[in-house]
Amino acid sequence: MTEVLLKELSNSDINWMIATGHQKEIPAGTILVQQGKALDTLHIILDGTFTIAVLQGVNNPLDQAFAAMENSETLGREIASLSSGEIVGEIPFINVRPAPTSVKAAEKSVVISISRQQLTAKLQQDVGFACRFYRAIAILLANRITQLGDSKLVKSKTLRDMLFVLGQLHDSDIDWMIATGISQKITANTVLIREGGPVDALYILLDGTMTVSVSEDERNPLTRAFAVLEGDETISREIARLSKGEIMGETAFIDTRLPFATVRATGDSLVLSIPRQQLAAKLQQDIGFASRFYRVIATLLANRLEEMFNRLGYSRRIYSKGQPLNENVEYEDELDSHVLDNMSLAGTRFDWMLSRLKES
Repeated sequence: MTEVLLKELSNSDINWMIATGHQKEIPAGTILVQQGKALDTLHIILDGTFTIAVLQGVNNPLDQAFAAMENSETLGREIASLSSGEIVGEIPFINVRPAPTSVKAAEKSVVISISRQQLTAKLQQDVGFACRFYRAIAILLANRITQLGDSKLVKSKTLRDMLFVLGQLHDSDIDWMIATGISQKITANTVLIREGGPVDALYILLDGTMTVSVSEDERNPLTRAFAVLEGDETISREIARLSKGEIMGETAFIDTRLPFATVRATGDSLVLSIPRQQLAAKLQQDIGFASRFYRVIATLLANRLEEMFNRLGYSRRIYSKGQPLNENVEYEDELDSHVLDNMSLAGTRFDWMLSRLKES
């Protein structure tokens, strides 16, 4: 992944990282990031390999039972690897939750480490750097999701995408989206995004529901595409359902690969469609908007990746229906108070957005 950083960051960005960071050698077997712990350092891998593992709590009997059923000798599971050019510890800059995985050196490696305080200050003071940094993070996260594959573990509960977006964008950004976007009625069974096809816009689901499915047809993508155009049935598997407030087609603005899934309306729906060409132009011309947009996309991808990690690690919680919650226990889907404040603001903005669209 070295080419991602070299392509997305400028020479001045890289020079700042070299001048600010501390280069150090990491012995094989060293745990660089501990699952569940707060992160205070960003690491860039210069050389070597690290493994990503989802660890289980040894005091949780349910975790032990599931590990035993899978013939696992340890309450942990290696799920991916990182190599030169990858970033470790990016979570604090896009998401307030602690590390969802552990990262360990598979061999003697070299990293350059930058403190959270220094990087946060740089992101706040240099909007151009922030734009390039968040875009690079989003691309790396998209690559990790692809690396894990589109197995049944991709299934997840619907994400409150639009609330995360509206909580981080400015009012002027939302005004532009409303002015530029087109409100479209989508009839039941209409395909909005086709697997392997071009994405023409960024879509926000304002009302209705949609399904996300992946093809299980073994023919090559081009053959499948022509088969669909000719009306042939293809075998597909539903992996998620989308509801009011979700965003679709966002990764087309950070990843040149064609979509891996099909998005179809299950009933009559309403979407706000922002044409790809106009959004791409806005991202090039308004660097402040671009930095906020790419941060949002990185946040959404981090949330989806974390859900995948949780399912790979079972993500069992010690909570039973009818039992009181314990303030010392972190429960599934529990949100930080800062995030809750943003979500409240976002909910108000979303209602305002809907009323504006109705007026227009």
